Amino acid sequence: MSNNNLLLKVENVGKQFDGNRVLKDINFSLEKGKILALVGENGAGKSTLMKILFGMTVIAETGGYEGQFYLDGEKTSFKSPMDALKAGIGMVHQEFSLIPGFTTTENILLNMEKTKSNVISKIFGKNLETIDMNEMKKSAKKAIETLGVHLDPDTLVSEMPVGHKQFIEIAREIDREKVKLLILDEPTAVLTESEAEILLKSMRKLADMGVSIIFISHRLHEITAACDTLVVLRDGVVVVEKPVEGVSIRQIAEWMVGREVDNKKAASVKNVDTTDSNKDVILEVKNLWVDMPGETVKDVCFSVKRGEIFGIGGLAGQGKLGIPNGILGLFPGEGEVVFNGKPLPLNSTFNALKSGLAFVSEDRRGIGLLLDEPIDWNIAFDAMQVQEKFLKKLLGGLIKWRDDKAMKECAQEYIKSLEIKCTSEKQFTRQLSGGNQQKVCIAKAFALEPTLLFVSEPTRGIDVGAKKLVLDALRRYNEENNTTIVMVSSELEELRSICNRIAIVSEGKVSGILSPDAEAAEFGLLMSGQYDLSEEGVKL
Repeated sequence: MSNNNLLLKVENVGKQFDGNRVLKDINFSLEKGKILALVGENGAGKSTLMKILFGMTVIAETGGYEGQFYLDGEKTSFKSPMDALKAGIGMVHQEFSLIPGFTTTENILLNMEKTKSNVISKIFGKNLETIDMNEMKKSAKKAIETLGVHLDPDTLVSEMPVGHKQFIEIAREIDREKVKLLILDEPTAVLTESEAEILLKSMRKLADMGVSIIFISHRLHEITAACDTLVVLRDGVVVVEKPVEGVSIRQIAEWMVGREVDNKKAASVKNVDTTDSNKDVILEVKNLWVDMPGETVKDVCFSVKRGEIFGIGGLAGQGKLGIPNGILGLFPGEGEVVFNGKPLPLNSTFNALKSGLAFVSEDRRGIGLLLDEPIDWNIAFDAMQVQEKFLKKLLGGLIKWRDDKAMKECAQEYIKSLEIKCTSEKQFTRQLSGGNQQKVCIAKAFALEPTLLFVSEPTRGIDVGAKKLVLDALRRYNEENNTTIVMVSSELEELRSICNRIAIVSEGKVSGILSPDAEAAEFGLLMSGQYDLSEEGVKL
């Protein structure tokens, strides 16, 4: 590779947040007019790396980064996204940044409007020029044609499907002057199959025009079809950098997931017969749809056996979080859920809790906790509201008041068993660390003594020691009480360490269910949306 043809060089880049290292010694390069695939599991460091490259302010606000970037041979460090844009780097984020009340043309040319002079501007200056809508439409049409899609330049963004919005985001970036590098972060996640094919063709067209592209995608077949080189991140480290030619989807999945489950962990998983259809089914979910923004569930079916720990995994935004939120009624849902042999009405959290379900939400601060109340009140609250526990009653229940002694005893029991670090059961939960807040959420669910417990992202944002305590507590509760647990997590190795079976969700559906000791590549293939695995030799 000649230096003249090198657009981007990443050298020894590292980053840590509050002592937690997320990137370590990252090195790779990208030639002009080439498409580089950047892949990795959730939390591998892809988004952080792109934020550094694009000059996102959160990087400087959290202590900056180590290492350097070279663009066209010159050492580069952007203080803001505006600096990156001026240097010819465009980025299309997963979240749209369009103005709904503006047209296609107005959004594509936002902050790059074409103007024409008038009598007043000739006297008082360029700032008073009027917008030249004809020229703007010409420019917008040119960008749209480059992508090879059919978009009406006069349609309001609020009136168009989500796939069209994604193409507008990309058209806006390629319309900028001197664009050299385009970063596309999961651009096909919201596209139909035919739209995705159009995008892949337009990426190749842009590359042929000399634009370099960094393409982040979990759809591994798109990478083998459209990209020139491949960089795999795992745990903040580059584990593979090589040409895509000759690489199979299975190899990429293996590199991406990569780690083998620890033998000691595997031994702790109960030996549940995954083929025995006569085993007691406690939960059956059929054709579940959930309208949860960013985690839409499109048609999920699975069943859970009594007493098992059932895992639900998958990449971010594929719908796994929507499943418990829909079943528990926190977001609108449709479909059929049968719990303990009886139909469970959807869209009613109270009925779900009353029937013997409990939920530890992934949003512990927003949903899980009363932050300005003490620990004992948090632990007892749901059980008091739903089951009338921790209440003293007179006259057949006509008069009720709180049993502070029972609340204190319960809280102290969980503080001890879950090793919640606090001054006492009267400390406000807002004052606790993230790991200890999570333990309070779990204690709150345990206090309901549920028949089935949903736990969503139970170890997100907590340290390694706290993670082990949380997972041990769930395993122990399952074994001692025969409580069925459904655990949703982005951490595949955590699921493999504790679960009897693991369902992988991709694009709002269950793409497959595996045993925890299945090969890492099989999980990676299911995450990437590879439903037909026969060619890869994977048997489910």
